[in-house]
Amino acid sequence: MAFVPPQAGYDRAITVFSPDGRLFQVQYAREAVKRGATAVGVKCKEGVVLAVEKRVTSRLIEPESYEKIFQIDEHIAAASSGIIADARILVDRARLEAQVYRLTYGEPVPLNVLVKKICDLKQMHTQYGGVRPFGAALLMAGVNEKPELYETDPSGAYFEWKAVAIGSGRNTAMAIFEEHYKEDMSLDEAIRLAVLALAKTIEEPSPESIEVAVITVKDKKFMKVEKEKVAKCLEEALKEAEKEEVEEEEVDYSELDSNY
Repeated sequence: MAFVPPQAGYDRAITVFSPDGRLFQVQYAREAVKRGATAVGVKCKEGVVLAVEKRVTSRLIEPESYEKIFQIDEHIAAASSGIIADARILVDRARLEAQVYRLTYGEPVPLNVLVKKICDLKQMHTQYGGVRPFGAALLMAGVNEKPELYETDPSGAYFEWKAVAIGSGRNTAMAIFEEHYKEDMSLDEAIRLAVLALAKTIEEPSPESIEVAVITVKDKKFMKVEKEKVAKCLEEALKEAEKEEVEEEEVDYSELDSNY
């Protein structure tokens, strides 16, 4: 008789907890996000920045058709990581909810209200039979009264961040944010920081492999950053990274010399 892993029974029914209190399908959905392309968000006093890695696997693919940053409303955008088809469904639902709110109340939807609605949908797919969790995480950014940035988890949990990353390069990007993020940084500095975090997670970073969008406090409108500016920010970020690496090496050599 073939050996059946102990967790197999809890593996197949999302409404069943394992003895140690886990929902394996939710964990598998998180693994799908961890294998996805990296997406980062940075909040600053002038607005909020979203940046994503574009994994174009063939030169025959039209790069414009590979969408990873989505406009939800004039003042809200989302970046995804994980199963892109699942992310698209969540984005479509977010767009619908944003328009329903606008028609009902005559004003733009607050980002925290929209995030809660999307996460309620995600949570529902962890609780009922016949459905599976969404294998996608979203970074949702917007400006109502102030810049806001949220991460939504496949489980339906959500958190507000100053700077955050999702996807395969999350750990590397978060370490860069911990070191370099400043409360009073400008929008240009936030863009450079987002590009730097992505560049550190990409094997061969280029302007074609990075897409950036911003929403400013001044205009409260979604706008994608031109490739020329992305290229300039990438060049500056890589120079800064090289400079830091040289300084670290010099420190290491001086410590080595003092031991002899």
